[in-house]
Amino acid sequence: MTEAWEAAVEAQIRGAVQRGEFDDLPGMGKPIPGRGTPYDESWWIKSFLEREALPSDLLLPTPLQLRRRIEQVPDEVRDLPTEQSVRDFVGHLNAQILAWLRNPEGPRVAVRPVNVEEVLRRWREERSPVAVRTPAGEPVGAVAPPARRPWWAWRPWRRRRAI
Repeated sequence: MTEAWEAAVEAQIRGAVQRGEFDDLPGMGKPIPGRGTPYDESWWIKSFLEREALPSDLLLPTPLQLRRRIEQVPDEVRDLPTEQSVRDFVGHLNAQILAWLRNPEGPRVAVRPVNVEEVLRRWREERSPVAVRTPAGEPVGAVAPPARRPWWAWRPWRRRRAI
């Protein structure tokens, strides 16, 4: 039975060659890609990511993907037009982080929600115009820094004595 099957397949291949169906195929006359390199078990996923132009971050576990996104927040919010859009972006990221924290999968990596106010502060600083300086070198409308507390006021274990 298998001999008859092989003979039928060989006959179809011979007929296709005679008709010229194998002429001008893409890659004809080119070396086989990856020949001569050591075998890699995940060759197919690497070739898929390369072919589809996908980032390799997709291979990372969820907590590491979240950490990478947290690191990229300043670059991603830089071009957003309004504060509300920045809040929405950070809120969506925080929702993903909280979803992972509720049901953690993968390696235990410390991931915390992003502070919206801190991101907004940095976003505002980047969007504010360059400060105009007076001839003395101080910015126009500059406010003096608040007075520092004395060193002993920072030590909560030391009680103040009534004088």
